[in-house]
Amino acid sequence: MSDASIQVTTNGPLRVSGNFQVTDGAGTAFGLGGRTVVSLCRCGQSKNRPFCDGAHNMAGFKSD
Repeated sequence: MSDASIQVTTNGPLRVSGNFQVTDGAGTAFGLGGRTVVSLCRCGQSKNRPFCDGAHNMAGFKSD
């Protein structure tokens, strides 16, 4: 896999776009359903980890 980019959003998730896969610690790929853009949680509060569900807004997550 290549041609992926990661955007660090202010006070929010990591936005991953392009041709990529997301795997767990055992190397098992998450089913992305053909999506070419996903947001990954940075705050640790998402109920859908590793994906962002917007919980950072309620948690008051702040980043530089």
